[in-house]
Amino acid sequence: MRVAIDAMGGDHAPKAPVLGTIEAARKLKDAEFVLVGKESEIRLYAHDLPDNVKIMHASDVIAPHAEPVKSVRRQKDSSLVVCTSLVRDGQADAMVSAGNTGAFMVAGLFVVGRMTGIERPALAAMLPTFKGKGVLLLDAGANTDSSPKNLVQWAQMGQAYMRLTHQMAKPRVGLLNIGSEPGKGNELCKTAYGMLENTCTDFIGNVEARELLNGVCDVVVCDGFVGNVLVKFYEGAGIGLLDSLKQLFLATPLTKLAALSMRSGLKAFRSRFDYAEYGGGPFLGVRGVLVKAHGSSSSRAFEMAIRHAYKMQSGGLIQDLERSLQG
Repeated sequence: MRVAIDAMGGDHAPKAPVLGTIEAARKLKDAEFVLVGKESEIRLYAHDLPDNVKIMHASDVIAPHAEPVKSVRRQKDSSLVVCTSLVRDGQADAMVSAGNTGAFMVAGLFVVGRMTGIERPALAAMLPTFKGKGVLLLDAGANTDSSPKNLVQWAQMGQAYMRLTHQMAKPRVGLLNIGSEPGKGNELCKTAYGMLENTCTDFIGNVEARELLNGVCDVVVCDGFVGNVLVKFYEGAGIGLLDSLKQLFLATPLTKLAALSMRSGLKAFRSRFDYAEYGGGPFLGVRGVLVKAHGSSSSRAFEMAIRHAYKMQSGGLIQDLERSLQG
């Protein structure tokens, strides 16, 4: 297996992608990894590269706030476009990037291409829950406008993904809505409810946002506009919660002592809400394993995203998705 990594994408590139790749390569010795980007900058951090890590020079970089479609069309030798081209041409089995999210999705759609039968691919995001299992959200921002059929396909892909990555026999699907009763919501939700009820196994009905933290379902579907708002709220709330807890426990000598006695529990709580441990979000519905890491990913986050991509490819995710859609 070969995994391509966009070494120039993200707030801490190329250091974080390079160091994360090295750590992943040391643990996944049966795979090959390709760092794509400006070679001179990559080599500043590429000390003692494992034998299964190679460097591929790409002369250009898509800026974080660049216009996605124009950038992908014009910057053919950018690290992001080269990575997706490797997947398209069969020279890589998977790719990971923390770069421009819009460009990542455009490249996935137009360079790699959609799976047969998929109207619109979706960006998936794993949201943390208090019970620790997490809930998979689709769509997290790839499609601001969606149809009921889109939501049904995303539910099917989400279930296939959770069966593979979380070994769930029957992932429960919920429809994000403003109330739990059937008939609630806008026309999209009302129509999608009936279609999901008739076509999606283990559909539990409407779920409200406040229920997600308690793990009421394993997969939740909504349009990309709502999904992106929810993801960003989760991120802000999670960061704020952890910072508030840190300030609380460092306030006095007594609270510091309490924190010391609760060290293992606090560490577990932090890891549960740390995006770095979730390994990025897959772009489901394209003909390849494409993982979008968080823009501010650390080397640890990159390592987990790469290991996640490896797991999806080695587990046959694309084939599972195709079977779930045909069924």
